Amino acid sequence: MEVQNTRKKKNVIFVICSLIFVLSAQSQQLTSFIEEALANNPKIQKFELQYKIASEKVNEVHTLPNTEFGVGYFISEPETRTGAQRFKVSVKQMIPWFGTITARENYVSSLADAKYEDIVIAKRKLIVSVSQSYYNLYTNKAKQEVFVKNIKLLETYETLALSAVEVGKASAVDVLRLQMRQNELEQLKQVLLQQYLAEQTVFNKLLNRGKSIVINVVNELKIPLENDVITTENLAIHPELTRYDKLYQSMEKSELLNQKESGPMFGFGLDYVAVSERPNMNFGDNGKDIVMPMVSFSIPIFNKKYKSKTKQNKLKQQEIIFQKQDRFNSLQALLDKAIYNRSSSRISYNTQAKNLQQANDAEEILIRSYETGTIDFKDVLDIQELQLKFQINQIESIKTYYKQTTIINYLSN
Repeated sequence: MEVQNTRKKKNVIFVICSLIFVLSAQSQQLTSFIEEALANNPKIQKFELQYKIASEKVNEVHTLPNTEFGVGYFISEPETRTGAQRFKVSVKQMIPWFGTITARENYVSSLADAKYEDIVIAKRKLIVSVSQSYYNLYTNKAKQEVFVKNIKLLETYETLALSAVEVGKASAVDVLRLQMRQNELEQLKQVLLQQYLAEQTVFNKLLNRGKSIVINVVNELKIPLENDVITTENLAIHPELTRYDKLYQSMEKSELLNQKESGPMFGFGLDYVAVSERPNMNFGDNGKDIVMPMVSFSIPIFNKKYKSKTKQNKLKQQEIIFQKQDRFNSLQALLDKAIYNRSSSRISYNTQAKNLQQANDAEEILIRSYETGTIDFKDVLDIQELQLKFQINQIESIKTYYKQTTIINYLSN
């Protein structure tokens, strides 16, 4: 049992390290966060304790039925040839049919194996949660930086507009428009800051630590030029599916146990009866106590219960097969959706990059127009709004790419 558990732990560590390895290329910080979460997250600790409890049950079932003791006192002492019987002491031990205890241990052990898969699944899901929360923090921070840059840009435009007002090339309305736009961006930046603090709490609690601890995220994430190779064959051996295999095996063990329990039980016992000597009598067995060894059998003649248990086990096995197929279909759909969404995010990112370049070209044309005195600050605001839109969309595309990557890693590694 210990060797088997050690082997399983090594397999889990290998899988987790594989997932972290994919992420470590992006950020060593994220790898450290994941390792900390796996060590401290209370949900993981809960599943590990549940597994330990399930494993300990093997020792619980490795027992014989209770030994029966009985004591009786004869109120009216029955007379026998050798004397009056005073009291009776009996002991009895029932023993299950051969192999019943082993079958019970195997059944409980199989349930523990299924419970162990919950730990593997929980750790994989925790990696996804930590990673996606990290990318939410990065996205928020990146958007804040974009707003800061755009606010500074608007301040530059405001300076130009004020200069233009002085020489009669612009109106005060243009200045007010620029100032209102700055106020709007400042408001959006402050809202993002509050959202960042909320997400920071989520992230810290996944690591089971204080909610106010500052999280340092990477300064920049880029979409790789090429996608990594996705191995969909691993989906068939995903822990969420192998868990059903473990449950199916536990039903097989349950049926073997049921067959053993439907067999007879036999027991051994001993009765001891204390006998008083007969007065005024002299013979060899006078007052001799009675010792009576006994053998007993318990036969389940009315075994409808065991037949019903057999039918239930077969139905449960069929149910598990359908549950596994249903979950496989769901995971396969989820994997394909993640792959397509990641590809879409790359397309969107490239499109936004082209649009942003064209918006920047338009901005340069407007700035050159200022030198000839023909600048239109309403056009400046329109271009600035487009630039901001494209920059935000780029950041969203990056977030989508990496969040979908975490789902792909969860399902394909």
